[in-house]
Amino acid sequence: MYVVATAGHVDHGKSTLVRALTGTDPDRLAEEKQRGLTIDLGFASLPLPSGRRIAFIDVPGHVRFLKNMLAGVSGVDACVFVVDVTEGWKPQSEEHLRILQLLGLGCGLIALTKADEADDDLVELARLDVAEHVADTFLADAPIVATDAMTGTGIDDLVAELDRLLALTPTAADRGRPRLWVDRAFPIRGSGTVVTGTLTGGRLAADDALALQPGGRSVRVRALQSLHEQCAQIGPGNRVAVNIVGAGHRDVARGDALVRTGQWHATDTIDAELSVLASLDHPVTRRGAYAAYIGSGEHPVRLRVLGPSAIEPGASGLVRLHLPVRLPLCMGDRFILRESGRSETVGGGEVLDVEPVLPAARARPNRSVERIVAERGRVDADHLERLTGAARAPDVGRWAVAGEHLARAREALTEAVSAAGALGLDPAALDDFERAVLETVEGMDWVEGRIRRAGDEDPLADHPFVAAAEAAPFAPPAPGGVSGDELRLLVRQGRLVESGGIHFAAAAVTEAAETVARLLADRPDGVTVAEVRDAWGTTRKYTLALLARLDSTGVTRRRGDLRIAGPRLPQV
Repeated sequence: MYVVATAGHVDHGKSTLVRALTGTDPDRLAEEKQRGLTIDLGFASLPLPSGRRIAFIDVPGHVRFLKNMLAGVSGVDACVFVVDVTEGWKPQSEEHLRILQLLGLGCGLIALTKADEADDDLVELARLDVAEHVADTFLADAPIVATDAMTGTGIDDLVAELDRLLALTPTAADRGRPRLWVDRAFPIRGSGTVVTGTLTGGRLAADDALALQPGGRSVRVRALQSLHEQCAQIGPGNRVAVNIVGAGHRDVARGDALVRTGQWHATDTIDAELSVLASLDHPVTRRGAYAAYIGSGEHPVRLRVLGPSAIEPGASGLVRLHLPVRLPLCMGDRFILRESGRSETVGGGEVLDVEPVLPAARARPNRSVERIVAERGRVDADHLERLTGAARAPDVGRWAVAGEHLARAREALTEAVSAAGALGLDPAALDDFERAVLETVEGMDWVEGRIRRAGDEDPLADHPFVAAAEAAPFAPPAPGGVSGDELRLLVRQGRLVESGGIHFAAAAVTEAAETVARLLADRPDGVTVAEVRDAWGTTRKYTLALLARLDSTGVTRRRGDLRIAGPRLPQV
């Protein structure tokens, strides 16, 4: 399927042409039929001789309903640009053309309407006039077809040209990141809330869990429909009606978006490139009441020009836009900017950064993914894809890292290991990124859970406190002058055992277990603390600490005031 929008001045016959092509009247509102004027978006479909299908979005041409026009042309594949032969090029013809150009549309064709109301000379003059107006745009080489919807003149030719045009038009890309900008939301009895829009970026399927933005409300896809046909799943580039569970129709508005949870970065601040229309009679500055048209929505925004204080007509510049809500956007999204006070289209452009980290005075965004990484030093690769829409392999761990940032991180870690001394650096002091970087630093050894420079000798070999504890196995001395790090490492190495705040030699615990085993061989019903104390020849303090160790390791078990054999009591 291809989504094709109509465009052009009011009363130039867009809706009539769609009706002649499809047999469907796109004017669905009673007020539209009564007034003979398209007010909101209309929809129809057309199967082409090649088997391709077109979903038409018929947009209003009146300037009063321009925001509705803007809601319909985002994400379309092509356009049918309509000009009345008898009236020629008009103000909304120009505005619609410039809007489509600013949105980055790349293909379309031109339909001259009401051709049977003019003679051949007038039709040819209209053709030449239109060709002159579109000479510097994406429609410069577009076919121009003279039609008359009332008599059928040129309708077959228009269908054939549409088929040829779409044969050369790339289909919508599937990036695995679906997004549907909502242009309608309504209830259906027995089904609940239905939203419609043009699906881009990825596939949707029944039972998919989605997020409704702004706000992040969790919803589920109950059913999908495209061109009045039910489908279990549907790919990008299609007009889709989505029956959702989890939100009422009053909870959804035009301009909202359905996306997969965790795939998009919702933002209320963007840096962008703004191309100002040459027809504007004043420069663009931060002063003004601006509205940005993004996706299918209209949003009042605050604008800050980055760099110079103004952007002249016909020029491009960098701006920062502050939105009133957080929208799921990424680098490369297009927008239109209008000035509400003057009721004029200012220009449009491309989103360059959806999470600016530099202050406006220093920000100079561009289309480079590496610039995003460089400004941040490091970015989680999954988050980078949410920001840019582009997948990039991580450099270290899960992070994309700027070269200078990585070099500084390696240098800092090398210095930290050196400063930690002979015992080495405790990795618990590092964050996840530093630990990942450390894996890439040459000349480092992991010994007993700490990081030392390769080749350093074990500073705990023949430690005097271990010798002192072994000399008094059941009444070891206090570890005066021994650091906590040293004690923890000696315990980790298995040379000491800590229990009740007392550090015993490992051999002492083994000997203590064997002594208790001999006592229980003579008294299998159990032994008292006093009896164990006397056998070890120590005090109650050390006895209780050692028995706590034996209990915790299954050598003994406590039964009242006695200790009995545990499952790990040694054989004697």
